[in-house]
Amino acid sequence: MPVELAKIKGTDRAAILLLAMGEQDAAAILSHLGPKEVQELGLAMAGMTNVSTTSMEQVMRSFVDTLRDQTALGVDSDQYIRNVLTKALGSEKAGGVIDRILLGRNSKGLEQLKWMDSRSIAELIRLEHPQIIAIVLSFLDPDQAAEVLSEFSDRVRPDIIMRIATLDGIQPAALQELDEILEKQFSGASNVKSSSLGGVKTAANILNLVEGSVESGIMEQITSSDQDLAQKIQDNMFVFENIIDIDDRGIQTLLREVASDQLLLAMRGADEALKEKIFKNMSKRAAEMLRDDLEAAAPARLSDVEAAQKEILTVTRRLSDAGEIMLGGAGGEEFV
Repeated sequence: MPVELAKIKGTDRAAILLLAMGEQDAAAILSHLGPKEVQELGLAMAGMTNVSTTSMEQVMRSFVDTLRDQTALGVDSDQYIRNVLTKALGSEKAGGVIDRILLGRNSKGLEQLKWMDSRSIAELIRLEHPQIIAIVLSFLDPDQAAEVLSEFSDRVRPDIIMRIATLDGIQPAALQELDEILEKQFSGASNVKSSSLGGVKTAANILNLVEGSVESGIMEQITSSDQDLAQKIQDNMFVFENIIDIDDRGIQTLLREVASDQLLLAMRGADEALKEKIFKNMSKRAAEMLRDDLEAAAPARLSDVEAAQKEILTVTRRLSDAGEIMLGGAGGEEFV
């Protein structure tokens, strides 16, 4: 990979490509993306300044090379997706990802929730049965589900998480009915075919991204109610300290996606072993600068440090889901 291109992270490459395409083509591509991707690309495009001709040419060349390698045309797209993701992630991990992709493609009401802010979603489902709330949160991305969960009271949070953890799929007819109910509030039609939602890992993923004190309170109540379930959830949680179990290449990939000020704040709460692992995977100059900044930094609020760590966990999971890094930690050796 050219040196110039290697310095540009994936989101910025996509932003450069979109800017080079022109308004009409860029808008057509963005219309096929989800809310998180649109927001990330929009921010990246807005922040683009002084892109060199070399960088532009290398990004375009890389895109053309990637496009030339695509061979999915003319095949059964559903089966192609299943085969590729199963080979890449393994059958257990791929099952949930596949169902989420195919469900998202065919649904309208549930998919619309991803474009709403967390408070609006919470208000929309607050009066629903806790099992319905659990299904909805299982469908959302973990970070969005964590924000929605935080809008509920301390009294109901543990019940919702326990229902998510014990949710073993849902009948397609029931899921379609839920999708249609939600869709009536947004208008449109749907045809839901996938139903693999929920489970211990989904509950753990959501709790990973909930604010620290809220997470502790939920786990305490779940433990007092069902100790075995609490242990299963805990075993599948990937916390900031587990980053130390990512291999060096994965750490380097992660660091390219994390802003320096965010890393500085998050490392305020890291133990020495994790700090050393991060320093080891930076250039000597960057590591020295980060050490100096850590020593000179003013005291930070614990809530701010935890928030920065949660943001890095979100990036870590995105890279893991994309197959760019492999997580170890509490969840074991599989992709989580």
